[in-house]
Amino acid sequence: QVQLVESGGGLVQPGGSLRLSCAASGTIFSINDMGWYRQAPGKQRELVATFTSGGNTNYVDSVKGRFTNFRDNAKNTVHLQMNSLKPEDPAVYYCNANVRSWNGVRNYWGQGTQVTVSS
Repeated sequence: QVQLVESGGGLVQPGGSLRLSCAASGTIFSINDMGWYRQAPGKQRELVATFTSGGNTNYVDSVKGRFTNFRDNAKNTVHLQMNSLKPEDPAVYYCNANVRSWNGVRNYWGQGTQVTVSS
């Protein structure tokens, strides 16, 4: 069984920084795409940043230049460094990955971590 576990959410003032981490565990042969989505109250879940299987990193326009997604393949982890946080960034942030395990390639979600931006 593959699990994704996030950590690092919390409360920060506007302009502040947070780092989210996501660790994949279980029987993992390889991880293809891995990244982050977020969902604010009353809104649809949206892609924030992801590493693609082709080695590219994609960001939603609203976070470009502020957020950095980086991955540690040896530890099956991905981190989202969030700088210059804005009032429109609060949401539950979810880790997502396409993982190849004994049962083929499947998509997995973490449980989510809350990010709150408030003065």
